[in-house]
Amino acid sequence: MQSDSLAGSLRDEPQFTPTLRDDVPAFIIPTLDHHPAEKLVVAPAIAVNELPSRCPKLGGDDLHLWHVELDLHAADSLRHLLSPDELTRADRFHFEKDQRHFTVARGLLRTLLATYLQIAPEKLRLAYGEKGKPFLEVSPKPISFNLAHSGGRAIYAFSASRELGVDLELIREDMTGEQIAKRFFSSYEIEVLNAVPATLRNEAFFNCWTRKEAYIKARGEGLSMPLDEFDVSLTPGEPAALLRNHVDDDEISRWELLALPVAPGYVGALVVEGNDWKLKTFKLNPTSDR
Repeated sequence: MQSDSLAGSLRDEPQFTPTLRDDVPAFIIPTLDHHPAEKLVVAPAIAVNELPSRCPKLGGDDLHLWHVELDLHAADSLRHLLSPDELTRADRFHFEKDQRHFTVARGLLRTLLATYLQIAPEKLRLAYGEKGKPFLEVSPKPISFNLAHSGGRAIYAFSASRELGVDLELIREDMTGEQIAKRFFSSYEIEVLNAVPATLRNEAFFNCWTRKEAYIKARGEGLSMPLDEFDVSLTPGEPAALLRNHVDDDEISRWELLALPVAPGYVGALVVEGNDWKLKTFKLNPTSDR
């Protein structure tokens, strides 16, 4: 994953059974494992140049999730939107592919934010909290957002009234994660991971990793929050959940954790403040000729 907190490329979720509607393109599975159907609304794909007329309003109880295939978008057409700091970060990547993915991911973040706020992307001033969470220095209206990208795909989350965090990982079959688990997971999570059948252990590892990262990103803590201070579910087939916070019991009722249905070979997790909200999912396509 390449997001704004932990670094690395890490795996998830059991297979979901698609429940597709005739008016919805099959870019995403419109179900959430343990969640009621009314929690999720899946919308058609929208091209970048269609955003001014088709981008939906972000209501107070709405949470918008955008899926993007980064390789479909031209980095050259977005590079001018990045700040000097972002351009410097992009140029630090050794491989051209990584430079391009970072540029597209940040350019589209600015494009989406500008559309929601109805201002020019160039006028956005991104800043970072003490622990590294991005926010807007000045905004005409409240908006919270988070981004994660991995393996050529990105997920963006937006809310008008709630803190949130999202993570996405490309599944790496060659990565057992044993040493990472020993270093970062809680004793409970390590015990559960070791008890999972060997054939499911890699899946369980990525379940745990993405859920933990989404939580610390939602809190804005980054790595300043020890990852072994809280427990998440990780066994394949069981609902995603924040089980315990060993420092503050109230955290369990404050946040809701979801395993996101994403493209095959990837795993996604989302953490949102509160539970009386509705998730709307979109796909952002390249500029259309229509």
